[in-house]
Amino acid sequence: MTTVLQTITLGGGCFWCTEAVFVCVKGIVDVESGYCNGHVLRPGYSQVCTGATGHNEVVKLVFDPGQISVNEILQVFFTIHDPTTLNQQGHDIGTQYRSGIYFSSSAHELQAREIIDEMTRSGVYRSAIVTEVLPLANYWAAEDYHQDYFAKNPQQGYCAAVAAPKVAKFRRTFARLVQPLKHGA
Repeated sequence: MTTVLQTITLGGGCFWCTEAVFVCVKGIVDVESGYCNGHVLRPGYSQVCTGATGHNEVVKLVFDPGQISVNEILQVFFTIHDPTTLNQQGHDIGTQYRSGIYFSSSAHELQAREIIDEMTRSGVYRSAIVTEVLPLANYWAAEDYHQDYFAKNPQQGYCAAVAAPKVAKFRRTFARLVQPLKHGA
């Protein structure tokens, strides 16, 4: 019996950080940094950084639902970024850093809305969750030099200061979901 892989796309700030975490997650078989839900075709990094294209920096995750559920992926996602800051993650400010879940499946949309409702009811966050939940639109892969950026540049200042702590937090919080080292993570 062949497993049917699924895809979900997440925006949680700088894609270097988000990618650095998800390459470590058991059941994730591919992670690609990219841009989505903007109005410019084939945007480049310098365009997206202006905020004028409407795109979000995202990671497209291909996963094996037999190894990891959408709910578990979203638990990791909500742990490694702040879903209560509009258009900002730490010092990264702009619409390209907004919190977002972009789906291609109505089941994934339902699961995303359910987990957000559950977190809102439980009061996990002091502020309102501003994560947008939208159909995936106008997705473009980021330039090659952005792919596996943290694995290739772990000592780069931003990676050491921002991405590495997110990876460490994931490893501490979700030890059961950590897969053997992959992509140099």
